[in-house]
Parts: sequence; structure tokens; C-alpha cells
Amino acid sequence: MTEQSPTELQLPPYMEKHDKVILFDGVCKLCNGWANFIISHDKTRQFKLCSVQSEQGQAILEHFGYPRSFYETMLYVEGEQCFEKSDAFLNIVAQLGYPWKALNLFRILPAVLRDWLYDRIALNRYKLFGKYDYCRLPSPDYQGRFLDDH
Repeated sequence: MTEQSPTELQLPPYMEKHDKVILFDGVCKLCNGWANFIISHDKTRQFKLCSVQSEQGQAILEHFGYPRSFYETMLYVEGEQCFEKSDAFLNIVAQLGYPWKALNLFRILPAVLRDWLYDRIALNRYKLFGKYDYCRLPSPDYQGRFLDDH
């Protein structure tokens, strides 16, 4: 076994070097709507989706030191990097092209303000949008869009 140098970062479990993974709360109706939006608008199929409740999602959460039982934010993982809250959202829409890329205009706002706004929705998402009693299974036409489809 080779020792890893301190400057060399380790890929999260289940991920390959060029994977771009969006972790979302699989029981949240808003989060499932976001996942469906990604599937519809990610024409180049660059993103993979992963429910935080899945084995893969739990392992990635643990890798980055996030709680595995309470989910406050969507995470976007690209290689060894993990983005959360408004940074995750803006990094994703920037790669979807126009008109969605235009939402990056919100980067002019300080991150603390963007994240405060993000939290108002995220922390109240079950109350505002509802919750499934179970993690929904993807339909067959979503083949290859989820991390566990490797």
C-alpha cells in the first residue's frame, strides 16, 4: 500500500476523477423536483445524481464530514472538491448553459447573504413543499443519471 502525500487529496468513495455528483435529499419533494430539473436540462449528461439516503450518498457525506442523519444542504461534488448551499447551486447552474447560467449574477451578493437566503428555503423545505415517506426510485428512462448506475 502506498502512502498518500499530504497535498494529494483523496476522491470520495464511489466516485471517479471526473465525476460531477449532486447529492440531494431523496425524500424531499423540492429536492426531487431539483433532480428532475437537472435530468431535463443537463443535455450533455455531465452530472450524476445521488440521494443522501443511499449507501453511496452516506459514504460521500461521511468522507466530507457531514452528518448522515440530518440534511441541511444540497452538496455538489466535483473531483475532490465539495460545494454546499448557494455555491453548490451556482456552480451547477453555471454549467447548464443559458438561460440558467445567468443566475450566476447572484455571485455579486456576499456568500453569507446568499447562504442565508438558501437556508430560509432549505431549512423549511418539508414545511413548504412536503416530504415523501420513502426515497423514490428513479424511472427506467433515468438510466445512467445516478451515481449507483456505474
